[in-house]
Amino acid sequence: MSKQRTNGHTVSRLTVHIVWSTKYRFAVLQGDIQISCRKLLIQICDAEDIVILKGVVSNDHVHMHIEYRPSQDISTIVKKLKGRTSRKIQEEFPVLRKKYWGRHFWAIGFGCWSTGNITDKMVNDYLEHHRKSSNDNDNFILE
Repeated sequence: MSKQRTNGHTVSRLTVHIVWSTKYRFAVLQGDIQISCRKLLIQICDAEDIVILKGVVSNDHVHMHIEYRPSQDISTIVKKLKGRTSRKIQEEFPVLRKKYWGRHFWAIGFGCWSTGNITDKMVNDYLEHHRKSSNDNDNFILE
């Protein structure tokens, strides 16, 4: 696992698991297309300062566990990953135009789940401890 990122006045370690699939779940990510997709995803992540912690390009969908900067947002990251790979793969493999005549290679949408090394319970216990250990009554409880 990566260490925390430091930049200016920020310390962070933001990680997320993202998943998206090919349009109509066609199993086209095979052979050279699968290899090309993998290479493109690695190139895009390198260019955008995104760390791939783990990833799998299956025959009809992609799973990626990534670490990203606080100045980035998930929807923009996925938009770049899907958009750039779609364009490049369809340019490199014109045979895909028969299946994807509308030039849409990926299905609409994606799934994403934040990941990390602590649980919701750990955060809530910490906040409860912090609330109880404070000597002043100036805490504003958000519940």
